[in-house]
Amino acid sequence: MAQATLNQILNQLEELEPEELEQLTQAIHQQLNCQKERADRTAVHEALLASGLVKRIRQPIQHSVERQLLEIEGEPVSETIIQERR
Repeated sequence: MAQATLNQILNQLEELEPEELEQLTQAIHQQLNCQKERADRTAVHEALLASGLVKRIRQPIQHSVERQLLEIEGEPVSETIIQERR
């Protein structure tokens, strides 16, 4: 962050109400926790790679589509599978 931007934010702190300061504090803590989690995850990944336990780290797949359950009539699928295996 540029020093000028930081100074501007610090100057604006004096104008905030207590509730706004509390919201800002919570937002800062949340951001710090996210950064710490990312740093911890990166450290674990680097250690796994360095030790030779894994060859590469895959990024998790992000699913943004909300799935809907299907209503199926009749007996449960698990029962059908059990009967077919007999």
